[in-house]
Formats: sequence, C-alpha cells, structure tokens
Amino acid sequence: MERARVGLAMGIAALVAAAGVAAVTGRSEGAHASARTLVVSYRTPADLTAALRVTGGVVVLRLTALRAAEVRTTVPASTLRRLPGIRSVSAPAARGAAAEPALAPSSSNPGAAFEWQYAGAHEDGIPDSVLRAASSVRIAVVDTGADLTAPDLAAKAPAVYNTRTGTGDVRDDNGHGTFVASIAAGSVTNGEGIAGFGGDAQLLVVKAGTADGTFTDVDEAAGVLYAIDHGARIVNLSFGGPGTTPIERHAIQYAIDHGALVVAAAGNEYAQGNPVEYPAALLQPVGSDGAGGAGLAVGASSQSGVRARFSNSGSWISLAAPGTNVLGDVSSLSSQVAYPRAALPGSAAGLYGYASGTSFAAPQVAGAAALVWAANPALTAQQVAQILKQTASGDGRWTPQLGFGVVDVAAAVALAQSGQAGVLLSGNRVKSKLHLTWSGDTSRYTLTLTSAGSSRTVLSATSDTSAWVTLKPGRAYAFTVSAIDPSGATAATSAPLTVAVPDRRQTAGK
Repeated sequence: MERARVGLAMGIAALVAAAGVAAVTGRSEGAHASARTLVVSYRTPADLTAALRVTGGVVVLRLTALRAAEVRTTVPASTLRRLPGIRSVSAPAARGAAAEPALAPSSSNPGAAFEWQYAGAHEDGIPDSVLRAASSVRIAVVDTGADLTAPDLAAKAPAVYNTRTGTGDVRDDNGHGTFVASIAAGSVTNGEGIAGFGGDAQLLVVKAGTADGTFTDVDEAAGVLYAIDHGARIVNLSFGGPGTTPIERHAIQYAIDHGALVVAAAGNEYAQGNPVEYPAALLQPVGSDGAGGAGLAVGASSQSGVRARFSNSGSWISLAAPGTNVLGDVSSLSSQVAYPRAALPGSAAGLYGYASGTSFAAPQVAGAAALVWAANPALTAQQVAQILKQTASGDGRWTPQLGFGVVDVAAAVALAQSGQAGVLLSGNRVKSKLHLTWSGDTSRYTLTLTSAGSSRTVLSATSDTSAWVTLKPGRAYAFTVSAIDPSGATAATSAPLTVAVPDRRQTAGK
C-alpha cells in the first residue's frame, strides 16, 4: 500500500457549533488556496467557535461525537494550540488503500476455481439458516464508495453515504470500494457474479476516500462515526498508514464503545521494511502476539495457505484470509489497468476481476464475523473476534506470519452455535525468557507449565492475561492456560504452547 499524498476538497462553510449537530457533516466546497488544513480537538463547541472567530478559520468537516473538526485556517497550528479550550491540533494523516492490483492476472486465475477464496476460507460449509439469519447484521464498508449497478451490490440495495459531500453519491471512480464491498457482503442469492462472505448481511457503503484511493485520518474517523451511528455492527477498513493520531484512536474507540467489531487490513509493505500499519495495530496491539485486542488486524494468505509475499507480519497480526488473486466485482468507472476485467462463465451481467492485497482479505473476515454473529446473536464483538481466531487454521497457535492462521468460517460458525468458550495462548521468546499472552471469555485464568514429565501451576485463578517465564537451556516446555468460571471450575483450556531450548554446551560443541 503506497503512502500517496492526499489532496483534500476544502471549503468555506457556515460555522454551526450548537449542541445536537449530527456526529458527521459533509465537507463544504471551495477554499482559499493559501489556507492550511488542520485537525482540531476541542473541549466544547463554544471553545471551537471562539477559537475560529479569533483566527478566521472555518469548519470543513465536523466530528461532533469526538469533539473534533477539520478546519481551514491561515494561522499556524501553534497559534490554535494556545487558545483556551483547544485540546490538540495536528495535520491530517495520510491513509492508503491496501491493494496490490498489479499482482492480479488480467483474465484468469490458473489452477483454481474462479472464486477460490470461498472454499479456501471454508465459506462453502455454512448452513443456509445462518446465511439467512445474517440479515440482522449490518456491515459497513468505509472506502472509496461503490458501483451500485454491480449485480452483487444492487441485489443488496445498500444504504449509502458520502462523508465528503454529505450526500448519497457514492460512485466509485477508483474501484477499490466496489471490490471490497462485494467480498464482504455481495449477494449470495441473486444467481449472478460472486458470493460475498456475509450471507444476507445488510450492507452500508460509506464513501470516505478519493478517486485515487487515498484517505486521511479525518476521512476515516468521519466514516467510522457515520457507520456506527447508522447501525453498523461490523466496520471494514481496508486501508492504513504509518503511525496513528488522536482522531483515529478516538474514532476506533467510539466504535468499540458502541459494541462494534472493527476489521482492518494489515498492509502490503513486507518488502518495504514490514512496517506497523494503523488502524490495524490499534485493533491488535503491537506486542500482543494475537491475544486480546479490540478488533481484528488481517493479513493475507496465498492459495497454498502460507503468508502472501506482500503481506505485513508481526506481533500485531490477528489472523489471515485469502489475499492473492481474489475474485470480486469491478466498478464500471474504474481503470482497466488498476482493476483488469475477467470473463466469468455463467455470468450475464456485471464486471469482475482479480486483485491481490490485504484489502481483500479483510472483508472476508468482516463477512465471516457477520455469520458468527448470525449463528449466536448474544456474542459480544470481542467474543466474535475470539472465535474467529480460535477456529483459524493455526489450531490455537499464533505466528507472526499468519496470526492464528487462515480464517475457517465454517468452524467459527459451528463454535458460535455450540456456545462453548475458549482460550487462546501465544508466546514470544526473547533470549532466555518467554512472554506469554492469553485471552478468553472469562476473568480468571490458571497458567500451567509442564517440563521433564512434571507439571506445576505458575499462576492460579489470576486476572492477569500475560506473564514472563524464565527458560533453562536443554529443557522442553509445554504451557497451557485454563479459563476458570465463577464457580472455580475449569471452563476451557488452551492448546499447548511448546518451547524447546537448546543446550548451549551441546550447541557450542557442534
């Protein structure tokens, strides 16, 4: 995903600071060329009004729920920061789409079914009753918009909104949003095109990006707020960038506080230094080794089930989904170079093509989350995320390449239906020490260590979710974590995490 420079449509708008204004209002058009764009967080609407009156600034986009606004002004950020009631001032941060369309074949996908990702994620094993029940769940795709004439999207009659204009015009000149939306929630009953991962889930298309596929943290925040305020239980963010900002953090927290599950692409810069990407790393924090987290950071896998060569890796990866040569709906307004068209036998309408990237892995997980929720509506967002990680191809074992493995939608739905809780355990070895982290659907855990044929309890009925353990050379260890229910009984136990430490003397003698 390239760090494209972002050009914003700025403008002069009447300042509306009274309480009760909608959480997100569209950008106004037309601005003085010498003005700069700043993101301003404030204590009260009156404080913002006073600050702009002094500096001559105007509001471009208001994020009322976050007490923040994108502002056009000619004064430097340092001037605004000194004014009463202004909490922070920063420049908008760039976000780019996590797509690699250049990796896609122009006409076919040799050696696999057309929509290989469907079987690759075991999406083809979902009961019809669950597919239908997903109609109670709304997935929001915050992206570059969507081509609403694409058959798989038209059949869903999606709700739409453009945060940049405050209108329902979500036409997708870029193509990224159309592709992502079709994978997350394309129709599975229209007998045309592809099958989305979300069954009959409702689709909300929020256009926040530009025609060149770029966003800012303000665009992202506006899209997230609108999605949450309009009923989204799942929000897909297939874009990212280096570092994070207060606006981005507050928007993600707003979604979490409202019980939503946020799913984000991990990025495609493995060959460019494998950087940590945001907002994904806000959902699965750096150093967590996949345990816990407030959402899901999704990497990409290849058709052979290993990490796609472009997909970022690290301690902040939750899980993965198919991300190479993924089939999706193509916007009729998009470039044929960026999104090559491919013939789809049996299809009488629409445009289709292949593309690669974590952008197109994330919506598979978003759709899968809708099915897990459909299978068990009583689950929380964190429980849905836990189930998806627990049932992925890693069988409860985490790696920095794929997180807990490739998503297995059928297994996740089955576990959700069973109502059983689980525990995830992961570990990161640093020389002679092992950092263990775990998560589950309880508040008390017991950590057990087995070595040389004997077992001992390291932590008993603790509320901790991490621990450091010192390892000795020449020893093999197996660790498990058990979830303890309110009665004190064991509710579930993690898969064993095994570690073997070489004997330094034997290693030195070789």
